[in-house]
Amino acid sequence: MSEYTVIREYPYPVDEVWHVLTDPEQVARWTTTGQGGRPEDFAPVPGTKFRFMGKPTMGWAGVVHCEVMSVDAPRSMHYTWRGDEDADAVTDVTYLLQEIPGGTRFTWRHTGFTGAGGFAMSKLLGSVRKKMLTEGLPPVLAAYHRIQQA
Repeated sequence: MSEYTVIREYPYPVDEVWHVLTDPEQVARWTTTGQGGRPEDFAPVPGTKFRFMGKPTMGWAGVVHCEVMSVDAPRSMHYTWRGDEDADAVTDVTYLLQEIPGGTRFTWRHTGFTGAGGFAMSKLLGSVRKKMLTEGLPPVLAAYHRIQQA
């Protein structure tokens, strides 16, 4: 089984990072930076079914089907990830936020990829996620932090 984990530290309080990671309006600002999809019908509430709408490519309609499984705000969230609505392969995404001196450590973990195709998909998604969390999320966090300080 394959998986990937991306860990980043941000100089903002856990509550602010949580908000930017889980507020649908904010999520749309940082997910598309790494060529990821914008969320549709997302809410950080267990049982919520939502989709990430991306750019269709050969062999993929551009939609990821997800369901929020658990939330412990502002510390963690777990949701399922299915590349096609009828696909049997379901993987799991977990967000973990930890307060650290000077800010928040955020861990994105995506597990459950199987087979050679799953291995390739975990590598592809891992690189997309790294870009989102390194280039996309920081400016959104900074803008939100400025608003909170005003």
